[in-house]
Amino acid sequence: MNTTIVEGGNLRVLVHAPIGRDAPASADLLRRSGLTAEICPTLPQLVEGIAAGAAAVFVAEEGLFGKDLSALFAFVEGQPAWSDLPFVVLTSRQDQPAVAAWRQRLLAALRNVSLLERPVQAITLTSTIQAAVRARQRQYQVRALLEAREQAAQELEALVVARTRELEEANRQLQRQMAERARVEESLRQAQKIEAIGQLTGGVAHDFNNLLMVVSGGLEMLDRQADPTRRRRLMDGMRQAAERGAGLTRQLLAFSRRQALRPEPVDLARQIGAMRELLDRSLRGDVHVRLEFADDLWPVEVDPGELELVILNLAVNARDAMPDGGTIVVRGENAPARSDDGSGDRVGDSVRLSVIDTGTGMPPEVKERVFEPFFTTKDIGKGSGLGLPQVYGFATQSGGTVRIESAVGRGTRVILILPRSNRTPAAEQSHLIDLHLDRPKTGSIGNVLLVEDDDEVAALVNEMLAHLGYEVIRVASAQAALGALANGRRIDIVLSDIMMPGGMNGIDLARELRRRRAALPVLLTSGYAEAAKREADAEGVGILPKPYQLGELAVALQATRDQSPAYVHPLPSR
Repeated sequence: MNTTIVEGGNLRVLVHAPIGRDAPASADLLRRSGLTAEICPTLPQLVEGIAAGAAAVFVAEEGLFGKDLSALFAFVEGQPAWSDLPFVVLTSRQDQPAVAAWRQRLLAALRNVSLLERPVQAITLTSTIQAAVRARQRQYQVRALLEAREQAAQELEALVVARTRELEEANRQLQRQMAERARVEESLRQAQKIEAIGQLTGGVAHDFNNLLMVVSGGLEMLDRQADPTRRRRLMDGMRQAAERGAGLTRQLLAFSRRQALRPEPVDLARQIGAMRELLDRSLRGDVHVRLEFADDLWPVEVDPGELELVILNLAVNARDAMPDGGTIVVRGENAPARSDDGSGDRVGDSVRLSVIDTGTGMPPEVKERVFEPFFTTKDIGKGSGLGLPQVYGFATQSGGTVRIESAVGRGTRVILILPRSNRTPAAEQSHLIDLHLDRPKTGSIGNVLLVEDDDEVAALVNEMLAHLGYEVIRVASAQAALGALANGRRIDIVLSDIMMPGGMNGIDLARELRRRRAALPVLLTSGYAEAAKREADAEGVGILPKPYQLGELAVALQATRDQSPAYVHPLPSR
């Protein structure tokens, strides 16, 4: 049965008293009290009236006794949560047990019941019905509130659904934008990589082509010149080109932090002070150098040769920034340990090494790019753009850092923060000095087994060794070197390239020589020493980086022989 209560007639009082004149009398009484009363002669009509909507039901119990009340009970049971239809039941004085039991069941089934016993006064009847109607009106108000709440909930749910759809669409758009941005960023990174590679290769090609032009052109002109002075001038030019090429390679490796450094405790005041003559030769007469070092300056842990290269590079840059002359100040100050900018990261004791000029300074856009390789503001041919990148690589590889303070018209200050060394610097210093030996030594100072597969390089190294006073036995592979040692000939030291054909490189040769003749000194050479440094260190073998000069070769050979135990040469087989 449909139990939906409709709005029409919802304030009616339904009257069901089918016996006698109770129904008309009661309806008339209620109407006089201002209520709307409607008589339902039969029980089905009563149920239909209730379903149509009513504020209260006034019923005589004899109209219900012995009838099928299932439809009425079903309506009452099926009322919505807000509804509890009030019933006013007019009872008699009958106290028979069957009637009393039926009455109890009726009360339980109808739930909201008020009993009026005959005879009932008019005022009692009207006040009871009015109270029931007022209670029903409050139920209607609750229903209105529930319906309003339900409508609001539905509207809110619809709004949530709409906003969810909007958020989902916005999220999809954001994901598409993020994917597009990632694609654009990846394309930009690839373009930047290509640009950087192009800039790097272009700079290397430009500088090395210039160097090769000097060397190749000079070699061609040597055959065409008989004048010793001009030949010497050509030789000097080629030598300078080779030195520039070696310096360029050193700068590249320093920038990429692939240069094999040899850090040691260094007294900055003593090390840089010994460079004054070199700095004076490298600078113009109108550029003056002033050294300012604290009396209690701590030693630092750096490669002394690379340090001098850095100071020389910075001094030359400062010179070029002062076209009308000026003063370069090289200053060393202690920087005790402190917390870095409140971040909590502890910075150990260090030394602040500054190179200060009074030149033109840098605009911000130039300052941001000075550490980029091959970036230079100098004219073509006047700068490789690797000086400051080398400074950056040296500082970071030494465990420190570098920063630049500069402004247009106010000069530039390059500050290196280098870690303090807890060791005492050696009494003898090592400097970036070319150790040229002007005259060959008389008499043999030892036999060198030269292992080099490149004929031109082997010929040059042979001449250098001979100039130093060594007897040279040259072979082109590691296998040939082992064969040369097998016949028992006297060998004082082995000088071998690392990269060689035949499946055995210089490291393998050194390892095999350690197994066969543990005390035989071995020195390796390589154009890229860092690539094999770890393996060489594991074998206890030194590496001399190419290109090297005569003095560097002499020092490396002597140091290798001095570090090896006394070598007893095997007797030749009879």
